[in-house]
Amino acid sequence: MKLSVIDQAPVPAGFKPADALRNTIELAQLAERLGYERYWIAEHHAIEALASPAPEIMIARLGAETSCIRIGSGGVMLPHYSPMKVAEVFRVLHALYPERVDLGVGRAPGGTPLESYALWRSRGEPPQSDDFGQQLLELLAFLNRSFPASHPFSRIKLSPEMPGGPEVWLLGSSTWSASAAAQLGLPYAFAHFIDPTPTRRAIEHYRSHFKPRNGGPSQPRTILAVGALCADTQEEAERLISSARLFRRRIRRGELGPIPTPEEAIRELGRSIPSQGQSLKLAEAHESDHRNHESSQAEAPEFPRYTVGTPDHVRDRLLDMASALQVDELMVVTIVHGHEERKRSYQLLANAFGLKPR
Repeated sequence: MKLSVIDQAPVPAGFKPADALRNTIELAQLAERLGYERYWIAEHHAIEALASPAPEIMIARLGAETSCIRIGSGGVMLPHYSPMKVAEVFRVLHALYPERVDLGVGRAPGGTPLESYALWRSRGEPPQSDDFGQQLLELLAFLNRSFPASHPFSRIKLSPEMPGGPEVWLLGSSTWSASAAAQLGLPYAFAHFIDPTPTRRAIEHYRSHFKPRNGGPSQPRTILAVGALCADTQEEAERLISSARLFRRRIRRGELGPIPTPEEAIRELGRSIPSQGQSLKLAEAHESDHRNHESSQAEAPEFPRYTVGTPDHVRDRLLDMASALQVDELMVVTIVHGHEERKRSYQLLANAFGLKPR
């Protein structure tokens, strides 16, 4: 089973956002040495706890600081941008780091409605309809040089021009994104750690409705993005995850500050630490892109958002999930206060999965 990393660049209490970005570089280098497949940077806007509003900048830096691990966006929130500009940016990244760049694309806002308004491409009237589908088709046409001859954009020759291009993944946490990925023949990354309720439904729909396209994969390809935290003991893992629990509670209250220490979290939450099967939902107000959020909340998730515990326990639970859903790859997000503890978690997980070090 391939393992990858999705990094939200969490800012620990007592540290600066610049420290979080340096942590990202160090963690990417470690992930490469440990044998992880790819390292993706999330996009969040105007949230103090997550220092990742511009994944394309960090991708460029990570490419220079690593040599072979795949690097990419998890993802670029396309509604905020011009498809041509996104294509140009990722063509530059592809030219710098050939055969290493992933362009993960999503339709979530990555922030509140106010930030979305500030990011609008036009400051006129609010958009009357969701044009993400059209944007995505335009992006693919720019990247694949596939506009019809009659289309005015067919005369645009993007630079830098070179063979190949970034690998495009569609990101989502709903059946809408699953259907779009299937219709367009794109690889699909499902954000289980955002909303675990529609996971099986979305992945099975994607797999059963997949239609190959020219230049794309001949078979459906899936990544399942999950929350996980490993420590040497169950008790230590549960202590560390208390930071994420308090972060979740504060996000719900609109408090967007840094990731608290376990000590602060335990004082505020009390000594009731969640069991190893209890789910956690991180930054939910900033990442959900699905239309059926309200109705899905009434359903019981089949698998938890976060798996917490010793390496063997976490490995077994994640493998059970991957097997049940028949996914090709697991991508792990880990939110804790301590950078060393976060690195340790990824190291323990790599060892438990038997990843081959580079």
